[in-house]
Amino acid sequence: MKPYQSLRVRLRSFRLASIVFAIHTILPLSACSSWNKPGLSVKEAPPPDLLGAKDIDPAMRERIARAVAQDTDERAMRDELKQQPGNVDAAIRLTKALVVQKRESEALPILDSVLLAAPGNLRALNAKGVVFDLQGRHEAAQALYRQALKTEPANQMLRNNLNLSLALDGLAWDSL
Repeated sequence: MKPYQSLRVRLRSFRLASIVFAIHTILPLSACSSWNKPGLSVKEAPPPDLLGAKDIDPAMRERIARAVAQDTDERAMRDELKQQPGNVDAAIRLTKALVVQKRESEALPILDSVLLAAPGNLRALNAKGVVFDLQGRHEAAQALYRQALKTEPANQMLRNNLNLSLALDGLAWDSL
């Protein structure tokens, strides 16, 4: 083989490799565009919905909806109490909502503020006693029930709560 033939073979080999490389590079790129359409889309994509919203468990959706509703109700009751600090009905509703959520300690300041505006209110005293009982503070609860019973000795709700508090405390029932 002559020296220039070896060079010729190498050149052909190099050209062939270049052509193969070019083909492998151009073919994938040609799939990205077409003759009739521009390479980039100018249409605006719609905003995505909540990602995975279809995958959320229906029971979880219900719990989320209830939590949002509770939060809204709680804010409304707190606003009502700000406007009418002595509103015992609003305070009792808010206290019940907080107790259901196991947030008894947050209910005490609400009941205290209502008792400042309406001292000696039997329903507020009873509600505060119930919160104390839930916290395990039975002696404080019993003192509130007895204070309220001095005002209205025949009140069956107060009697029942006092007796329940005594039983929870391991004491005998009161026979007032």
